[in-house]
Amino acid sequence: MSRPSRYAWFVVAVFFTFMLLHQADKLLIGPLTEPIMRTFGITKTQMGAVSTGALIVGAILYPIWGYLYDRYARSKLLALASFIWGSTTWLNAIAPNYGTFLVTRASTGIDDSSYPGLYSLIADYFGPRVRGRVYGILQLTGPLGYLLGMILALMLRDVIGWRGVFYITGSLGLLLAVVIFFGVREMPRGRSEPELADLEQIGIYRFNWKTALGLFRIRSLILLFIQGFFGVFPWNTITYWFFYYLEAERGYSSDAVLMTMAPAVLVLASGYLVGGSLGDFFFRRTPRGRMLVASTAVLIGAVLLWITMGIPAENQLLFLVMLCITALFIPFAAPNVTSSIYDVTLPEVRSTAAAVQYFIESAGAATAPLLAGIIADRYTLHDAILWICVSTWILCALFFFAAAYLVPRDIRTLRAQLQERAEQERARAGAPAA
Repeated sequence: MSRPSRYAWFVVAVFFTFMLLHQADKLLIGPLTEPIMRTFGITKTQMGAVSTGALIVGAILYPIWGYLYDRYARSKLLALASFIWGSTTWLNAIAPNYGTFLVTRASTGIDDSSYPGLYSLIADYFGPRVRGRVYGILQLTGPLGYLLGMILALMLRDVIGWRGVFYITGSLGLLLAVVIFFGVREMPRGRSEPELADLEQIGIYRFNWKTALGLFRIRSLILLFIQGFFGVFPWNTITYWFFYYLEAERGYSSDAVLMTMAPAVLVLASGYLVGGSLGDFFFRRTPRGRMLVASTAVLIGAVLLWITMGIPAENQLLFLVMLCITALFIPFAAPNVTSSIYDVTLPEVRSTAAAVQYFIESAGAATAPLLAGIIADRYTLHDAILWICVSTWILCALFFFAAAYLVPRDIRTLRAQLQERAEQERARAGAPAA
């Protein structure tokens, strides 16, 4: 199979920029909470409703975006998503009162569920043997966007105000909409699959309900769907509560929190690339490779977190070192799950499959912070973080091991379906069968 072209890597660069700035825009709301509350004179409950609204809108729209991506040109829909991001952020910035701010912030959730089409389009630029590494690069944008959003907010909120920060990120969304619309070409679905890659022309395959419903008969995919609900518990628990845990229960100052979390987040970001690359490496040797990397990593992460959380509060250096080592393994599963979804699904329903995964993950993301708060009120935040992360990682490891057992058969089934399509295309073109 040919190496990815320079243009394919240009597309990755465009989407990396889109995801990085989009993630930064999504996460700005945290560092800007205090000035926003002061502007509108609202309570913490009212401010919490702002984020909840966007999460609900995003979750509801995952299936809709998935269907649209599998039915129409993904590149143009991604340009539309970027335009929606920019325009809704601008509307959010000019909101004159809390009610309008609540509605406009909820509307920013429309584009938050747009990633399934992005990953699906990338799958048609890059073959199965290298997708894990590419998805790992793209998923770096989560933690890096978190840091970028925090830096933008802290540097600019007192200079241009929170509305000015939103004007900047909204304008970037509008600019990227133009870049994606004119710069990113649509690819035929399935173009990078080994069975179809050597064909001059391949048929046009789009979403149909029979194929979509067939997703729920793929046993390894069902296991990935189920683990998705639990797999987001650790990340969302840590995101919502770890800063507060360091201050309230370990007695860290604000500077100490920043000095601890900044390097940990950077190491965590690198874990996406390392995990995806390892998944590709072992996938080239066994179809179980990605799932074995994911299952091993979450077990190692559980053990390391248990050790890290047991370090005395006064030993900040050792805690930092162990936290960084733990952070490296936390994201290993993410690019391998994304790649595995596309390893077993037909090209015309891959956006739908990813949308189902994200929809289920959204339910888990909404559940985790609340569950952690309930446990923390009854025991401690230390216990809440440790119990939730360790228990769900062990549970996810079991799902990954089960998926590793089942996935070779599902991959063979997909490859047979694609080979049949290739034979049909050759027959239509009058070419000899392979």
